Amino acid sequence: MQMSNTVEYALRAVVWLSDHADQSHTSHSIAEATRMPSSYLSKILKSLSHAGIVTGQRGVNGGYTLNRDPNGLSILEVVNAVEPVQRIRACPLGLENHGKNLCNLHRTLDDVMIDIEKAFANHTIGQMLTKPNRVKPLCGVTVKGKKALDAVGPQSTGIRR
Repeated sequence: MQMSNTVEYALRAVVWLSDHADQSHTSHSIAEATRMPSSYLSKILKSLSHAGIVTGQRGVNGGYTLNRDPNGLSILEVVNAVEPVQRIRACPLGLENHGKNLCNLHRTLDDVMIDIEKAFANHTIGQMLTKPNRVKPLCGVTVKGKKALDAVGPQSTGIRR
């Protein structure tokens, strides 16, 4: 199962803003740093703003900042802000004799979605930034000729996205 681009982009933006919390950033600079289309990111930032995860400020010194402590912000909150996990609440085939009593196929699929929700709820953005022995998220990304983030160091595993 693969996450949608919307979820991936929202997580990239939030992780990047978490790691660059010292100032506000324009949607264009965030898009450039996280390698995503600027117009798409604007829609995502709007959803994240409505959820209270980021704050947007217009004007000369405007831009976006993270509105939450990364250590208390779960992956699930970010996911639900842009594209909530789809649970199966009733028979997707519309079979009257199934109704809300899911068959084994759809019960199993819904149970997996429950597990995904739990896993996302139990991991924070802050944890992603501080996990040892991992390559730092978005490491090696360059913005206008400068590295936006550096690898964690010699303990990096070489895992790439």
